[in-house]
Amino acid sequence: MAAAAGGAVVQAAGTDAWHGIRGRVAELLGRGDAERGRAELERLDRTSRALEPGSTEDPERERARQGGVWQERFETLLESLDPGDRQRVAEELRALLAFAAGPDGDLAAATGRAVAGDGGRAVTGVERTGGVSGRPARAVNTGDAEATGPGSRAVSGIADA
Repeated sequence: MAAAAGGAVVQAAGTDAWHGIRGRVAELLGRGDAERGRAELERLDRTSRALEPGSTEDPERERARQGGVWQERFETLLESLDPGDRQRVAEELRALLAFAAGPDGDLAAATGRAVAGDGGRAVTGVERTGGVSGRPARAVNTGDAEATGPGSRAVSGIADA
């Protein structure tokens, strides 16, 4: 869950969803402390600047680095909580991921590895059929999908069929 949330922060930077994600993350990590919330907003703003086009020679590496930074922040938060609070924060993270996916969107987050053989399908992301390609979709930290054998298919990320 922490990996998916870190990926959602990175994916939202520079998009219309950024301000909503930014506020939710600062509130979540600030835990009701105004000073901590402001510090999180500053961290988020640094992330946004680091991900602006032309800000780095290797944008994909920077995206991965920033995703790891936010994953670690969410992991640290979750590890610091008692079980009841951890469950509540996990629900808040799920709500953050749903917000990041957008209304009526499809979301695949922190999926594992899938292998298809003998004409089967392996999906670790979002595979959409039936003309829904105009609907929002987000795939964050999806696992490896492997197709082996004739007629097999694999999807990691987003594929419209």
